[in-house]
Amino acid sequence: MPEQTASGPHLGGPTIGALGDEAEPDLSDYRIEDWATLAFFWVLAVVVFLQFFTRYALNNPLAWTEEIARYLLACVAFLGGGLAVRRYSHIHVEFAYMYMPRGLARALSPLVDVIRVLFFAYATWLGWKVTQIMRTQPMVVVDWPMSIVYGICTLGLMLMTVRAIQVAAHNWWTGSSPLLKVREEGRHQ
Repeated sequence: MPEQTASGPHLGGPTIGALGDEAEPDLSDYRIEDWATLAFFWVLAVVVFLQFFTRYALNNPLAWTEEIARYLLACVAFLGGGLAVRRYSHIHVEFAYMYMPRGLARALSPLVDVIRVLFFAYATWLGWKVTQIMRTQPMVVVDWPMSIVYGICTLGLMLMTVRAIQVAAHNWWTGSSPLLKVREEGRHQ
């Protein structure tokens, strides 16, 4: 009788440090928006800590920390949207693909890609228009133009557009989509 082995999901290579300190992390999957989002996130963490420390430890809060933290959070959200589009992790409706006929699902999947690209492109254009309008509008506490924040958010929308085009092209070339794999995998979210 042959020995049977478990065939679970592939969980990747060994954990960092499992085979010694010479194991290197694989950073090849990270792109520019990942690193920019990480940088904004850590600046946000420092500002929020500074806000907490000055408010509760020193009992003398800095006025600008709340406003800047709010803007940094918006930047993290919009820049992080680019990586969510690239990894196909935005919210989408998989339920309908479980029950629709395969032919309809095949026709609808590229249409969803086109609508996504058009939506992000239009949002980028609107973000650019708002950024232009906000050039003269200063922030409430800090005397910087609001166009800085809106410009970063528009850059995030532009990254989402570019990544949506790349995802649509990949889906077109492969003839498949993660939405089409829902029925094959039989997963319910």
